Amino acid sequence: MGSKVQTRSMMGAELMLALILLSWASSGSCSVSYDRKAVVIDGKRRILISGSIHYPRSTPEMWPDLIWKAKQGGLDVIQTYVFWNGHEPSPGKYYFEDRYDLVRFIKLVQQAGLYVHLRIGPYVCAEWNFGGFPVWLKYVPGIAFRTENKPFMDAMQGFTQKIVNMMKAERLFQTQGGPIILSQIENEFGPVEWEIGAPGKAYTKWAANMAVGLGTGVPWVMCKQDDAPDPVINTCNGYYCEDFKPNSNNKPKMWTEAWTGWYTEFGGAVPHRPAEDLAFSVARFIQNGGSFINYYMYHGGTNFGRTAGGPFIATSYDYDAPLDEFGLLREPKWSHLRDLHKAIKQSEWALVSADPAVQSLGSNQEAHVFKAGSGCAAFLANYDTKYSVRVNFGNGQYDLPPWSISILPDCRTAVYNTAKVGVPSSQIKMVPVGGFAWQSYIEETVSAFGEDTTTKDGLLEQISLTRDASDYLWYTTDITISPNEAFLRSGQYPVLTIMSAGHAMHVFVNGELAGSAYGSLENPKLSYNDKVKLRAGINKLSILSVAVGLPNVGLHFETWNTGVLGPVTLKGLNSGTWDMSKWKWAYKVGLKGEALSLQTLSGSSSVEWLEGSMLAQKQPLTWYKATFNAPPGRSPLALDMSSMGKGEIWINGQSIGRHWPAYTARGSCGGCSYAGTFNENKCRSNCGEASQRWYHIPRSWLKPTGNQLVIFEEWGGNPAQISLVQATRTS
Repeated sequence: MGSKVQTRSMMGAELMLALILLSWASSGSCSVSYDRKAVVIDGKRRILISGSIHYPRSTPEMWPDLIWKAKQGGLDVIQTYVFWNGHEPSPGKYYFEDRYDLVRFIKLVQQAGLYVHLRIGPYVCAEWNFGGFPVWLKYVPGIAFRTENKPFMDAMQGFTQKIVNMMKAERLFQTQGGPIILSQIENEFGPVEWEIGAPGKAYTKWAANMAVGLGTGVPWVMCKQDDAPDPVINTCNGYYCEDFKPNSNNKPKMWTEAWTGWYTEFGGAVPHRPAEDLAFSVARFIQNGGSFINYYMYHGGTNFGRTAGGPFIATSYDYDAPLDEFGLLREPKWSHLRDLHKAIKQSEWALVSADPAVQSLGSNQEAHVFKAGSGCAAFLANYDTKYSVRVNFGNGQYDLPPWSISILPDCRTAVYNTAKVGVPSSQIKMVPVGGFAWQSYIEETVSAFGEDTTTKDGLLEQISLTRDASDYLWYTTDITISPNEAFLRSGQYPVLTIMSAGHAMHVFVNGELAGSAYGSLENPKLSYNDKVKLRAGINKLSILSVAVGLPNVGLHFETWNTGVLGPVTLKGLNSGTWDMSKWKWAYKVGLKGEALSLQTLSGSSSVEWLEGSMLAQKQPLTWYKATFNAPPGRSPLALDMSSMGKGEIWINGQSIGRHWPAYTARGSCGGCSYAGTFNENKCRSNCGEASQRWYHIPRSWLKPTGNQLVIFEEWGGNPAQISLVQATRTS
């Protein structure tokens, strides 16, 4: 009887499974798995070409065009991170609208007939503020990021479950008929785990088990994680990944980040990766058995608002991607990669069916041959960085330029060579379409001493007070000078020294700017050291400390400090040197203009603006306002900010991001050969010029008439030279 009950139970389970499978089939669903050769979709091994497009770095109105251009470029998959701090700005308060409408973005990808790789993380790095973590997470009692720490794991699991459940509810996993074929948990944790040791290893195992336990029905990956526990796939990130091997013979060889260029930092030269080298790296990965390649980035976009992390990461996240910041085709990169993808797809059946046989064609040349049944594909490689060679292969001869690979989908006909570019380069052209009639309002330094001020003994860390609601924190104290001080008669003013953990600061004495200082991505810490004019009696010392994005990477970066932590000293007094670090200091978060919401239409009407001959120019801490009409057409728009210093830009109340054209690019910018190993210091531009001159204005943020442009300028600049430009690309 027991066996009959068991049989009936099994038959019932089989019937239920059959109904589930039938339901999935009727909704267009299919299975996703993998073997040692490739990701397997609906029983078929696939060579998958993917590209990163981050939904918050563009606008919903841009998404369809970006996705369409990606598909036309030969992509199968769109890859994106999920940005925790954008979706949960305060605990339990979620936001999935506008640029953060993740479901809408994924459904647009699905409508285009493409797959999705969803990198939930929820740590993303990505040159994104705080690596994607919400700042409130830093202040959860007892927390330590990215290690075996219960407060962190609870919060991380909660958000990951939130996203997975949302995707399930919208039926977006491939097993439900949706486009998501892969998910990622954590991100580039391997190097961090190595430093942490045992707690890091325990955390890796926990994260993998937690993710798999969510039952998405699709494989999970961990990038740069050599010990990724089964069944999670470990993957490679970098400029080159041909030698990467997964940690199990049962896992495919996947490249989650093939870097198409590099990010731009304020004060740094702008990196460019030649199309020939990028194509070479991809072909080399495929010829060595790779089956999944993702371009990071395919469209980089813009770090709108205060989303750029680092610190010192520029507002532009162009990344020298095939689609530039504005969504225009960057040639020859876009077309050259499209043609590469065609050649790979022509070879797909042999690539997923056979292992390559490698044969030497010369001292620095070789062939990788894939034979399966009647199918045959070959990759002929020349690794020499200087010389072209003619090689014999099969019954033919083939000319291989330096540092190149030719693809022969039938082992006879070379349909593509990575170094032979068939389209001309396109150059960005910025065409002025209008200027502005400006009004100005001077930010009050005395706002630091007004209401909403906190007074404490000693110097406090900046983010603990601002909670990153503003880039700005005022530090204020009184310096009482006796009329007997010798410097009042000699004119040899004392020297003020201020040590800061970063990232920039402006020093005011009695309301007058005494000087400024700023750090860099390589060394965010900074110091101010100069003589200051003090008078007998009470002097007001005000320091405006400025954050330029929170750290996005590093061991326990949640413990890193920002702001004026001292010491703060005054040297050259009758009694020697005063250490003011433990004095009573007053603190005020943000600017008066921020409190008044001057960037908005209603807020800007709350103060009196000056114009004409009264317009403030080259004045620090100044707000500027102008009204303009949208130019006709659909070409992308930008602001030429080359005449300005540092600050932030708003259009109709929405933040374009930080501007800092006065921080010119350091380094060397010379000639650039595609041949040879690439790194981010190899091919660079803008040395001695602004790291970023143009700032993207999304068309969808504009009305036909009456648009309001507001700029806050820290350093002082000439707004009269700001112009609105249209972006085009010309051969």
